[in-house]
Amino acid sequence: MPITTSNISDGAFIAYPELVNIYGCTIGAETRVGPFVEIQKNSFIGQRCKISSHSFICEGVTIEDEVMVAHGVMFTNGLYPRATNPDGSLQRDGDWECASTLVKRGSSLGSNSTIICGVTIGENALVGAGAVVTRDVPDFAIVAGVPARVVGDVRRKLPELTSANNSTV
Repeated sequence: MPITTSNISDGAFIAYPELVNIYGCTIGAETRVGPFVEIQKNSFIGQRCKISSHSFICEGVTIEDEVMVAHGVMFTNGLYPRATNPDGSLQRDGDWECASTLVKRGSSLGSNSTIICGVTIGENALVGAGAVVTRDVPDFAIVAGVPARVVGDVRRKLPELTSANNSTV
């Protein structure tokens, strides 16, 4: 699998370059990418992120700095995906609308979570393993389930986030 036409910053580490598919994207400094990851064109990954194995980051996804993407996380980028156009021809670039997704700084996405396009995951939020995120996630929220619902606040579990951001719980 190739790494082509991408802007990969100095200090970024791709554990097994022969086992990834990375093209047309930007990867920030000190970010680590595991094996069997695909990162598509027009996606952006910030600095000091961890992208674990078997994850799929598609076009239209922006991941800010210091985000953890655990094993098998999947992003989508089409709200109404179809294989073909009304005339029966296969869809290609430009035949569908790519919806953007934003994952804000310091967030963590649990293993096998699915992020449906068009959402924003707030700063320092935590998405539980296996969750399906269909709506925006507030800053510091812990979400879990299908569909994902707020079940807590990370500041209660990680008090250092409260003092670092001068926020109250």
